Amino acid sequence: MAHATPTRRTRQVRRLRQQLAHAPALPFADLLTAEQVEQALRDEKVSFRDRLFSPLVTLWVFLSQVLDPDHSCRAAVARFLAWRAARGLAPCSANAGAYCKARGRLPEGVLARLARATGRQPQDQAPDGWRWHGHTVKLVDGTTVSMPDTPQNQKAFPQSRAQKPGVGFPLARLVVVFSLAVGTALDAALGRYQGKQTGETALFHTLHSNLEPGDLLLADRYYASYWEIALAQQRGADVVCRLHQRRRVDFRRGRRLGREDHVVVWTKPQRPAWMEQATYDAVPATLSVRELRVRVHHPGFRVRVLVVVTTLLDAQAFPRDDVAILYRIRWYAELDLRSLKQVLQMDVLRGQSPAMVRKEVWAHLLAYNLVRGLMAQAAHAAGLLPVQLSFKGALQVVNAFAAVLWTAQAKELEELCRRLREAVASHIVGDRPNRFEPRRRKRRPKGYPLLNESRDRARARLAVTSCS
Repeated sequence: MAHATPTRRTRQVRRLRQQLAHAPALPFADLLTAEQVEQALRDEKVSFRDRLFSPLVTLWVFLSQVLDPDHSCRAAVARFLAWRAARGLAPCSANAGAYCKARGRLPEGVLARLARATGRQPQDQAPDGWRWHGHTVKLVDGTTVSMPDTPQNQKAFPQSRAQKPGVGFPLARLVVVFSLAVGTALDAALGRYQGKQTGETALFHTLHSNLEPGDLLLADRYYASYWEIALAQQRGADVVCRLHQRRRVDFRRGRRLGREDHVVVWTKPQRPAWMEQATYDAVPATLSVRELRVRVHHPGFRVRVLVVVTTLLDAQAFPRDDVAILYRIRWYAELDLRSLKQVLQMDVLRGQSPAMVRKEVWAHLLAYNLVRGLMAQAAHAAGLLPVQLSFKGALQVVNAFAAVLWTAQAKELEELCRRLREAVASHIVGDRPNRFEPRRRKRRPKGYPLLNESRDRARARLAVTSCS
């Protein structure tokens, strides 16, 4: 605590280290070290009382809940109960109430700190061969997540205005910065879906600290504005993105680099309402950018012609074909979001309050980064690239090994983790270049009709119908 005496702080640290020594084992010991957890808890000034669901145990059980397909609190507590039984410890209640209260006490900052740290670590350790022309490529993209329809969630994350009250669900916008080399989430920002300063770029402005000199920002055309490119360059980063649909291109102008490839100068627009005057004054009056047209000749692709804009002006160091292929790789951001939302089931959150919703998001990002870090280790040992391995396959292996790891002896963990990484490396994604599929489902879902009015109104109408 902030005002604890030295003796009390010593007892708290000793108690935490005892908890670390007796915590359940997970296959991420070198990705999420005891020292990292201890430092995060101390930075957030978490008190270390003697209780069954200590902050560390709560973190471990929370991660197991996010990784498990069941995703329920009851199943997470059941795993903890089984672990205690295997260790010969006194059983705990199978009721999830104590665990849910413990999750509520766990600060959001602990999960956020650990998620960011586990996202950066695999990227910093990546071999040079995993970089693009020596650049660390970072992808940014946005998505939405929904949550239970509670008054607290509706107030913090209102549903879409196009939906009737009581019919829709609270909706939040999420912007994530990913590492292209290893696929980890480096940072994220969560906000409202609609309203002033709630768009993707507004949330991304809070994540600019993730851009460092020598980085390369890869984004879709939503980020292809004068401001996003200029602000990225101020931090020493280059940009590759698709040209915004509202900006006209004329290859007869500018300095010609090749066929449909030139360098032009953009002029600074007027100051937007969201930008402070000091920031506006610091932005240069002009930007030199490179525009090149890419033609898609493969069948099945929706887009046939597009224009890519970049700050990589040297056509010899960065050939147009390499830049075009890099922009195509931007699709990995969509795949990473799909892994988060579909495979880890983050598309529909379970938190009944905004605070719990934010903790869930950071817990999913932490679990996602741990699996991605494990995949990076497995790929490096097998002489592969992380993108060649299946995220879903890795998650299935982790869940299959989890029960054994939780009850294994310390001397067995190293061998078990080695075999786990070998199993992860065996799940190689099939090489199917230019694959395309119709966006249709053959199997028809069997279920109830859609609810087009509030549940209370539908229940009242059903009661009247049944009485008559």
